[in-house]
Amino acid sequence: MSKVSARAVAILKDGLWTNNVTLSQKLALCPLLAVTATATNGLGMGLATTAVLVMTNLAISLVRGVITPQVRIPAFILVIAGIVTLVDMAINAWGHELYKVLGLFIPLIVTNCVILGRAEAFASRNGPFYSAMDGLGMGVGFTFVLTGIGAVRELLGSGTLFANASLMLGAPMRFLETTVIPDYKGFLLMILPPGGFLVLGFALAAKRMLDTRDAKKRAAAASEPASACH
Repeated sequence: MSKVSARAVAILKDGLWTNNVTLSQKLALCPLLAVTATATNGLGMGLATTAVLVMTNLAISLVRGVITPQVRIPAFILVIAGIVTLVDMAINAWGHELYKVLGLFIPLIVTNCVILGRAEAFASRNGPFYSAMDGLGMGVGFTFVLTGIGAVRELLGSGTLFANASLMLGAPMRFLETTVIPDYKGFLLMILPPGGFLVLGFALAAKRMLDTRDAKKRAAAASEPASACH
C-alpha cells in the first residue's frame, strides 16, 4: 500500500472509530438526541452533515493559502454558513419531507463544533484530498452513530426500522422500510428525549469497553516479544 493510500485509510479510520465525533469527542450531541427518534431521521441528518463536512474541508483547504491567521475563524464561519445554506436549499428542493422533519436542525449545522473544529485543526493545514477524506471519515462516523441510535430507539419504541424512508429519502429507499415486530404496542420512552440519553449512554459504554479490550490485547502482544528475548 502506498503512503498516500495508507494515510487516507488512517484518516478514515480516525473519523469512523478512533476519534469518532460523538463516541470519542462527545460533540454534536444536540442534533443526535433531537433527531434520532427514527433511523430514517438519523440517516438523513448524518448525510446532510457529511456533505457539509466534506465540502467545507475541501473549500477551506483550497483557499487556506489566502486566508490570513487574523481572520481565519470569521472566514471559516462564512464558508461553513454558505455551504450549509446550499445543503439546506438542496434538501428543501429534493427531499422536502425530510426537510420538514429535520427543520431547524439543518441550518443549525453551522453551529456544529465539529465543522469548525475540523476546518481549524485539519483542513487549514492539509491538502484538498486528505481534507476531503477527513470530512468523509468524520461525517460517515457521525452518520453511523446517528443511524444506529435511531434504529435502536425506533425498534424499541415502535417495532419498525427506517419508517417512511421512501417519503423522506426517495422511492429507491423503500427497501429499507421494515416492520420487525408486528402488532407491537411500542415503548414510548424510547422515542422521547430520555430514550436518546439512555441509548447514547449504552453506546458510549460499549465503545469504552471495546477500546479497553483492544488496548489490553495490544499490550499483551507487545509484551510477548520482550518476554521471549529474556
